[in-house]
Amino acid sequence: MVDRLAARWSEYAAGVRVIAGRELKAYFDSPVAYAYAAVFLVVSCAAFMNDFFLRSVCELTTYFDLLPYLLLAFGPSITMGIWAQEHAHNTVELVLTLPLTVGQVVLGKYLAAVAYYALTLAGSLPLVVMLLRLGEPDVGQIAAGYVGAVLLGALFVAFGTLASALTRDQVVAFVVAALLGFVYVFSGHERVVAVLDGVAPGWQLGTWLATVVSVMPHYQAFERGVIGMADTAYFLSLSAFYLWLSRLALQRIRC
Repeated sequence: MVDRLAARWSEYAAGVRVIAGRELKAYFDSPVAYAYAAVFLVVSCAAFMNDFFLRSVCELTTYFDLLPYLLLAFGPSITMGIWAQEHAHNTVELVLTLPLTVGQVVLGKYLAAVAYYALTLAGSLPLVVMLLRLGEPDVGQIAAGYVGAVLLGALFVAFGTLASALTRDQVVAFVVAALLGFVYVFSGHERVVAVLDGVAPGWQLGTWLATVVSVMPHYQAFERGVIGMADTAYFLSLSAFYLWLSRLALQRIRC
């Protein structure tokens, strides 16, 4: 029984790797992907350097603070064509008739997009080298911040995948994913929380949204250097939920 399960898992993983490798290669065959990555790194690193010269604090907090807001545009840019392009070119049926399950194809495309994001994020590592040369930053806190950044990006890619699976229009997929990201990020913003709590003090709607819905409290825990099981589970379970919804949406086409 164990050998059979191991063989099935190995076969499943091999299918996922095939799709992920194909999709990741497609990212780097396109000049658009390099343009997205360059803009992301220039904006994020320039904002950090500006704050660094003003405050002269040897930490990467400013970079991680800005990341959720940059992902509002960068995340949907990565994912808008994952499935919408297949719909538009009428190749989605062909992709889904490969000798693989829908889950394997969805997971493979998702992992390729997350890998592209992680490689782009790795372009900021020279900032860490600079901080190490100039002072004694908290390496553990920086490492936890990067873990949180990867998990946050993985969530953006997950609901962006769903948005792309539901439409053949890449612009629509971009807008839907950006709106979802807006809700997840700004529902935890202190001003938004204060306004919503002030509108209905008895309901404390703003506090509830910040605590239950928003990514910010969970992401900020990583920024502080804390890699907690609850915060990690939040990102992983929510990402898995959106991938499951994507599989269901695409399963209907295959059927």
